[in-house]
Amino acid sequence: MRVFYLTHPQVEIDPAIPVPCWSLNTAGRARAKVVATSAWVAGVRRIVSSEETKAAETATIIGAELGLIPEARADMGENDRSATGFLAPDEFETVADRFFAHPDESVAGWETARAAQARVVSAARSVLAEGATGGDLLLVGHGAVGTLLMTAWLGLPISRALDQPQGGGNVFTFDAASGHVLHRWLPLEHDAVGMLG
Repeated sequence: MRVFYLTHPQVEIDPAIPVPCWSLNTAGRARAKVVATSAWVAGVRRIVSSEETKAAETATIIGAELGLIPEARADMGENDRSATGFLAPDEFETVADRFFAHPDESVAGWETARAAQARVVSAARSVLAEGATGGDLLLVGHGAVGTLLMTAWLGLPISRALDQPQGGGNVFTFDAASGHVLHRWLPLEHDAVGMLG
């Protein structure tokens, strides 16, 4: 069984709305629909997402095309940034750099990278422990925790060097049985998603 970890694509940024409640924007919805018709999702038989709006919307769009009802889990959520809420892009990038560079420190009151990694790894293992799906598994989440999950699966130190490309809507894939990472981040539209890299 292959496990795809997909980060939600582009969102409607609104500083007046809590970040976990942001929705996909027009481009993000269009890209989610692309996923639903991509060859790599043809074998997906289960979808599990973060409870955050943008991830749940992504999962719902894909699930509707595949005839699947996504499951949502709180422990799949992005690292807790509620201490700061919305940050302007330049400030966000600075804080995010520090978040990855100092994984055992709470930067600006954020959940630590180490704690977020432990949570998302535990969530993924819990989903996998629930048994075979009769096909592939799609996890829909977020960039930071997705990077932390991939880093753990690769057995590498936490580093932003492995962060997804800007814009979201990227996938990494691993084999459920062996834990072997088939490929690191690829745009969801890439022909090599799900293939051994």
